[in-house]
Amino acid sequence: MSASQTTPREAPYYYVPGMSAHPIRTSLSMLTTLAGAALWINYYMAGYFLFLIGVACLLCSLYFWFGDAIRESEGGLNSKRVDSAYRWSMAWFIFSEVMFFSAFFFTLWYMRDVTTPMLGDIDHQALLWPGFAENWPHFGPAGVVDSYKTVGPFWLPTINTALLLTSGLTLTIAHHALRAEKRGSAIFWLFITVTLGFTFVGCQSYEYIHAYADLNLRFDSGAFGSIFYMLTGFHGFHVILGSVFLTVILVRLVRGHFTSDHHFGFEGAAWYWHFVDVVWLGLYMFVYWF
Repeated sequence: MSASQTTPREAPYYYVPGMSAHPIRTSLSMLTTLAGAALWINYYMAGYFLFLIGVACLLCSLYFWFGDAIRESEGGLNSKRVDSAYRWSMAWFIFSEVMFFSAFFFTLWYMRDVTTPMLGDIDHQALLWPGFAENWPHFGPAGVVDSYKTVGPFWLPTINTALLLTSGLTLTIAHHALRAEKRGSAIFWLFITVTLGFTFVGCQSYEYIHAYADLNLRFDSGAFGSIFYMLTGFHGFHVILGSVFLTVILVRLVRGHFTSDHHFGFEGAAWYWHFVDVVWLGLYMFVYWF
């Protein structure tokens, strides 16, 4: 049984943890990961190993940092003020993610509906790319971008849409089960949610392999290739993160953490997952259909 269940007391103050090295360790790990990724995509093999080292260090940092936060919560140190701070922090974090994806969706719209028609008029054809046709997606000036095919909505993207929408439903069922103090049911439906999440990642990995090998759609396939992989790739990264979050919550549920009225860890992960679902609906419509 968890500490939150055996000690129903609530801290009468705003708990402030002591000095910690977690923030600087996490920052350095992220810097290493991004530097390695930048080198890797520019064909420096050292970047591949630097990227793996950065990811490993980042996972270790987050493991110990979140472990401390869990012990604080289960130890009864978090008052309603701390709970409110967690909720506002998660809300602002998701808002920042909304702005992040909004920038990429705006980029897609701008390239397709503004710059492509502009480059197709007579004046710009004579100045830049003679014979350029204002079709989306385009191949740029002749001979610069190899021919490629786009990924249609059938069938993998549609299957992935069904997977994510179903996972949102099963997660909601798990949440209601937890609020009703039906721990076994909550564990079952959350396990289904995690399984659907990782299945989505597997399907998207297969889609990327198909796009590279059979469609010749690559990251350097002009403007469309870049925005396609940036949007779908970053979303896939968020699905991986969300699946890991929910896996941690599942383990905590099995260990007896959370009560019907004290489970923001669950709620925060659920908020994030529903946000990921909504972003995918936008991707499904504007990348695969339009």
